[in-house]
Amino acid sequence: MTNKPTYSIRTHLQPGDLSQVAWLHAKIYFEEQGFGLGFEAYVLESLVEFYGQYDPEKDGVWVVDAEGKMVGFLCLMHRPDNQAQLRYFVLEKTFRGIGLGNQLMQSWMDFYKQKGYSSAYLYTTSGLDPAVHLYEKFGFNKESEKFSENFGVHLKEMLFRLS
Repeated sequence: MTNKPTYSIRTHLQPGDLSQVAWLHAKIYFEEQGFGLGFEAYVLESLVEFYGQYDPEKDGVWVVDAEGKMVGFLCLMHRPDNQAQLRYFVLEKTFRGIGLGNQLMQSWMDFYKQKGYSSAYLYTTSGLDPAVHLYEKFGFNKESEKFSENFGVHLKEMLFRLS
């Protein structure tokens, strides 16, 4: 039996976090999905947007740290019309399949409800079946999809909304 990896979750941003979120996405999505530099640039650009409007009263962050480095991240980003967007959900492979994704999603849902948001959405891509299963388990339903070649690969981009 393999030992469960040890980690901690914090709910505040620290200097260096945003660049680590971009690095983690670039590394994981290149290794597992073949995404190119365009994806890293997209994440960096969107993180600048996130930080530009960041309000700890409206936006939630869950930073997963292990042995002094970030190994996972999830955020709730406030949007117009009392909407919330689920963004940047990423976990290193070692930290998948141990219930951590469920724990993070439950924390996200609790924050969403506590803050009184009226709706939520997220974007994801094909090839992330375990994540899609988790989103659906927590009430998100696929609303639309389109084929694209963003990030240097053929993929399906999907919009999910919380029902």
